[in-house]
Amino acid sequence: MKKYSRRELLRMIAVGTGGVAMQQLLAACSSNPAVKLLSTITSEAIASPTDAPDEETPQPSDDLAPVYLTTEITAAGLLNAYHALGITASGNVAVKVHSGEPGGHYFLQPDFIAPLVNELNGTIVECNTAYGGRRDDTASHQQVMIDHGFTAIAPVDIMDAEGTMSIPIVGGKHLTEDVVGSHFANYDFLVDLAHFKGHMMGGFGGVLKNMSIGIASSVGKSLIHSAGKSTTGIGTGTAQDDFLESMAEAAKGIADYMDGNIAYINVMNNLSVDCDCMGNPSPPTMSDIAILSSLDPVAVDQACVDLVYAADDGGDLVERIESRNGIHILEHAEAIGFGNRNYELIKIA
Repeated sequence: MKKYSRRELLRMIAVGTGGVAMQQLLAACSSNPAVKLLSTITSEAIASPTDAPDEETPQPSDDLAPVYLTTEITAAGLLNAYHALGITASGNVAVKVHSGEPGGHYFLQPDFIAPLVNELNGTIVECNTAYGGRRDDTASHQQVMIDHGFTAIAPVDIMDAEGTMSIPIVGGKHLTEDVVGSHFANYDFLVDLAHFKGHMMGGFGGVLKNMSIGIASSVGKSLIHSAGKSTTGIGTGTAQDDFLESMAEAAKGIADYMDGNIAYINVMNNLSVDCDCMGNPSPPTMSDIAILSSLDPVAVDQACVDLVYAADDGGDLVERIESRNGIHILEHAEAIGFGNRNYELIKIA
């Protein structure tokens, strides 16, 4: 039997097995300690789970975080990725997306996310930025949400419109608190719905960035960028690893506050090296890959990074990640007890 590298395995998972028999791929994955593909599960099985698991249904290993993957990057695929998690969001549900800086158009589109948001009876949430542009005050940010079509599909809440609240961070190296919009207290469940892509400062942005920088208020964003040293600006002069570690710590603060009531989803399309916060992002130079979901934010971001490395056309995004030491956010998150970089990929058919 041919032995496959981690990158080869991930590439086959992303684009299909081709001429490789599924049994052979499963066997190869099971011998690779870095990543495992349990099996292919159908969307019908996810939508209609039985009371007792079928003996042939694969069950995740206790020491690996399950990450679900679908290559169907559609509204239906997004719903399947959420349903695969086997949880039910209840109460007031916040759906954190990136509103997108005007001029850019790679952010997750309202028509794409609408069926999921509507099923959740969710509110789309955002916070104001700590830099220029048209999203640094509530009135202009709300107008962006109107212009980009988000208010047409669901209620929108700029969470720091009426002030801020402080969330304690336990075990942080740089931060003791995460300052977020005061409206965050109104929500019982969070769906962290991220557009996975590159980032000019962090190397890449996935669910960890979406819940750290993304949920922080203007003051909170500055604290993260400056590694706790300033409540204004974007931390010019902050050591890169300190900034990445602060993002991980802020994300942990959000997760601790929500006490497990979070679902994490990364959409790997329009894979620019730049963030949606830029009004003129670089065009993507690689193909779309998949939608991934998990209850472990570190695992799902790690899986997305691995898939970028596995892609034949991922060179530009790999360079962006490596030039910013982007992987360090995952290293630090795992080191402070927030998530698992070892995971199992479960492909949703």
